[in-house]
Amino acid sequence: MDLISRGSKMKAIVYKKYGPPAGLALQEVEIPAPQENEVLIKLLATSLNASDWESLTGKPLYARFGGLLKPGRQILGSDIAGRVEVVGSKVTRYKPGDEVFGDILWRKGGLAEYVCAPENALALKPASMTFEQAAAYPQAALVALQALRDSGQIEAGKRVLINGAGGGMGTFGLQFAKWYGAEVTGVDRTEKLDLMRALGADHVIDHTQEDYTKNGQQYDLILDVIAQRSIFAYNRALRPEGIFVFVGGSMSTLLQALVLGPLLSRIVGKKIGGNTWQQNKKEDLALLEELFIAGTVVPVIDRTYPLRAAPEALRYLGECHARGKVVITIGEKTA
Repeated sequence: MDLISRGSKMKAIVYKKYGPPAGLALQEVEIPAPQENEVLIKLLATSLNASDWESLTGKPLYARFGGLLKPGRQILGSDIAGRVEVVGSKVTRYKPGDEVFGDILWRKGGLAEYVCAPENALALKPASMTFEQAAAYPQAALVALQALRDSGQIEAGKRVLINGAGGGMGTFGLQFAKWYGAEVTGVDRTEKLDLMRALGADHVIDHTQEDYTKNGQQYDLILDVIAQRSIFAYNRALRPEGIFVFVGGSMSTLLQALVLGPLLSRIVGKKIGGNTWQQNKKEDLALLEELFIAGTVVPVIDRTYPLRAAPEALRYLGECHARGKVVITIGEKTA
């Protein structure tokens, strides 16, 4: 590396076994060296997602994709924003000093002062966005957008329900659904009802008081970011030819959807299944910038924490308290 000598150290939040946030520790580790198609980024902000909590705890079982008995990658964090420090020999899109953001879910490493990322996993940060806002977007916003548009076939006038609409992904989903002109019902905890209303929800349901699959209401599209029920319960809440899409939840729901979903879809004419997602899709990132500038879809940031407080931030996220996104700030002041 040119700007940083080999063997230089950085601070990072490290975990070596699956479990609660107490197992996280702030340590000094070696700054990674970029491969020929990678850039080294000085991180200024990272946002947390449900995938970080799942990777930390190892639950559900599919969260252990990188290592069955212990984590294959020991630094969490996939939604990142920062400045390019060093570029690999075959990198053509970026140069040192460029401000970038992106999703590095399959390699992680965002809870650190530096990280390496392939150039095709990144985009230039719009000048009008803070680093915190940019870090809040990549995974949560793109998954929500693609789940509604591509898997859910959302259209104006459709009745749409979003379960988990007050969280990180859900707040993006709610805003996208309203942008498409849908009639939106948001479902979440009691303390998040006002937030969902403020974001434009036409109806809100407190899931601690009411089960949306048992109240007799039906929807053209259900997006569930924390699916825990039987697929037969979801079928009951769908209108004829309705679509149920889940992007997170229990292993049992996932298996039911994979095994029984296609059969149920053929029998009753309703579609029940998971979301197909294209990570860091350039056209969608450009759309996010357009909607951000217009003030139509913006990140809802509940809290920010310094890097050293990442265990507390993950605990807050894991207890489902977050109203919108939780962001970790790293290094210099970013806003």
